[in-house]
Amino acid sequence: MLRCDDCIKYHLGKSHELGVTTEQLYEVFAVANIVGGTIVIPHTRRAAEYREELQNQAI
Repeated sequence: MLRCDDCIKYHLGKSHELGVTTEQLYEVFAVANIVGGTIVIPHTRRAAEYREELQNQAI
């Protein structure tokens, strides 16, 4: 998930299909922020927004 919005969306979609929980996903986001530094924060924010969209579509 290194700064490519299309890749991030693809992996979020797959994680959603596989039943990854929000808690598990936010653990991944935390690791990404530690490894990637502050430059990945905007991508993390967009990823969280897209995850929310995926969850709302499932309702």
